[in-house]
This record gives sequence, structure tokens and C-alpha cells, in this order.
Amino acid sequence: MPEETVNLIHPQIKVNSVTGHDPVIIKAEYVGPVECPFCARKNLRTKDRIERKLRHESIGVRNTFLHLTIRKYHCLGCGKYFRSPVPGLLPYRRSTEMFRREIFEAHRDGISQKQLQHNRKLGSATVERWFHELLELKERMFSSRGCPRVLGIDEHFFTKKSGYVTTFCDLEKHRIFDLAKGRSANDLASALMRMKDRHKVRVVCIDLSVTYRSIVTKYFPNAKIVSDRFHVIRMVQQHFINTWQLLDPEGRKNRGLLSLMRRKEENLLPEQQSKLADYLDKNESLKIIYEAKESLCKLLNIKTQTCKAVKKLIPKFLNWIELLKGTPFPPLQTLADTLESWQDEICRMWRFSKNNGITEGFHTKMEMIQRRAYGFRNFENYRLRVIVLCS
Repeated sequence: MPEETVNLIHPQIKVNSVTGHDPVIIKAEYVGPVECPFCARKNLRTKDRIERKLRHESIGVRNTFLHLTIRKYHCLGCGKYFRSPVPGLLPYRRSTEMFRREIFEAHRDGISQKQLQHNRKLGSATVERWFHELLELKERMFSSRGCPRVLGIDEHFFTKKSGYVTTFCDLEKHRIFDLAKGRSANDLASALMRMKDRHKVRVVCIDLSVTYRSIVTKYFPNAKIVSDRFHVIRMVQQHFINTWQLLDPEGRKNRGLLSLMRRKEENLLPEQQSKLADYLDKNESLKIIYEAKESLCKLLNIKTQTCKAVKKLIPKFLNWIELLKGTPFPPLQTLADTLESWQDEICRMWRFSKNNGITEGFHTKMEMIQRRAYGFRNFENYRLRVIVLCS
């Protein structure tokens, strides 16, 4: 095998020979500059030569061993003995950092510990230990980050025993900022207090959760709360469906009609629009409520408006709240009360385009991480993997 094709840990390592097929044996020697680690002098005398047998990054699919000759020196200045340090090789280790990184990336990409144990001739405990060491190394790179300017907060299910986990997502840079166990104010207090630069957060996107709203008000004093548009539209749809249940219980059971009622009118095919119109013509009160629901949803779906445009939309929104309050249907009255209590956060949706769709997308990736590991019992292990793999 040509020596120039061998990818070694450092360009100052001289390859003496390459033999074998599987495993490949590389005999080499470090020939880089050496100085005394105690007094930094270069007046050295070679005392001995020691050969270290190391696992190295694979060549293709073939296992590779590196037989590296290292010199032992005697410093003529301070009189101490030492072995020359080699870049990419830490003391007392039997493998190079390139090989450890190769195992980390293979396990991260879905190759199981059992398969790596069979292919690379490693113990499963060794694979797990190396994987965690590199995860912790990468996590320390993110631990010094301050809070992002635009933050998304949402929860997702973790385990039956531990319950839910709260996700803090950087919506500007599309990455996970942190995870915290629980979703109540008491559970999240310690994690929130550890976050740096909380005063720099300007926008926080949440669903219609009173708990999260109180948390943002307390721990992010300079942030404006923006409601997540998906949850607002879903709430309007749900209260409309409940009103439909009161007006026509039999029609509500029809799954075909339910699908037509939930979708936007402009997204329906001509035959679907005709079918829906025929049904609504038979119930005038339901037709009025359906048209009101569509108008309200169109108003809420307006995006990226200027401050001047938002001021014109606010009276229309407040007028809808008064109309819903005046209806005789309890679901619509409940909807009006909810819209009124969240009116400031909902009106900010027209101004800010960011939403928690980014966070929900990361939740899907987190579910894949959990499935690949057949579930997690240790939350810190789960948090470590998510921060590294989703950041």
C-alpha cells in the first residue's frame, strides 16, 4: 500500500512500513520537534525507544493498528526524563483520537454497540464510554452560550415515570438551546436560574399555556410573548367543532364532513366544496358559524405586518371577541374569553413571523433519538445527546 495514502494522526509522523490486509499494521515514528515539558529546553539526549500499539482510524472497512515508536528523552538542562508527546494521542490511551471519533460518528449515525463490537473488535462498554466522553466534550462547547434573542418553549413526552420535558429552542439559528425536566414552574426554576443572559431574550414563542406565560414573565423580563399560530388556530377549530356537536350531533359523527370542516375552504376541490355547501344549506345556523370561523381564521393567519398595519387589524380582532361573547353557544363564549385573555400575545403574531413549528420539528428528531436507543431512563444522558445532535 502506498505510504502517501495512509491518513495518520499528524503530518510529522513518519511511516516506516504498512503491512497486512485485515488488520492493517502501520509502523511509524514521531519525528516532530521535541522540547522538555519541565524547562522548555531543547538540549536533549535520547535515552530509550518505546513502541506503543494503538487502534487507529480504519482504512476503508479494514481495521488498522498503529505501532508507533516514541523516544524517551533525558533533559541535560534540568536532568529529568520524559517521553515525547504526540499530537492526537493522549497519555495512557490505547487508541488515537481519530479512531475514537470514528466510533463516535458510527454510533451516532445508528450503528448499534453490538455491531461495532463485532466489526471493530471492541467491547460494548468501551463504545458507550467513548461515546459519552465525546458527547460531554461537545456539550461543554455549548454550555457557555447565552440565551438566544428569539426563544421557543414547548413540552414533549419523555417517560411514564418522569413525565414531560420542556424544550428551549433557538428559533433564529434553528437549534436546541437546552432541555429541562418537567413543565411546571417549580420543576423548571433551577434550570431557568442557570441560564445565562436571560435579560437578552427579546421574543418568546409559546402555546396557550398559562404556566409558560407566568414563567416567561418572571424569568425573561425583557421578552415579548408571542402565541404560536398553530395552537391558536387549532383552538378556534376545536371550539367550532364543539359548537357543531351541539347543533347537529349526527352530522358531527360523519368523518368525511369532519375532514371538510377542518380544512381551509380554498384548499377544497370543487366536488368537495359542493358537498360541503349542500350540507350547510340544510342548516342555516351552522352555515353562519362556519363562515364566521373561516373569517376569523383568515384574520389570524395574516403574517409579517408592519406596526401601522397591525393597528388596523386590532379593532377587527376585538370586534370578533365581542361577537363571540354575544352568541348563545357556551363553546364560542369560552373561545371569546380565551382570545380576550391572550389578546396581546395573539396580536403579536401579525408582527413576528417566528413560531414553534421549528421546535415541533426538533421534537420529531428527539423521538427518533429515543427510538434508536429503545428509550431513555437517565434524563441527563438524553439531554446530552439532544443538545449535541440537535445543535
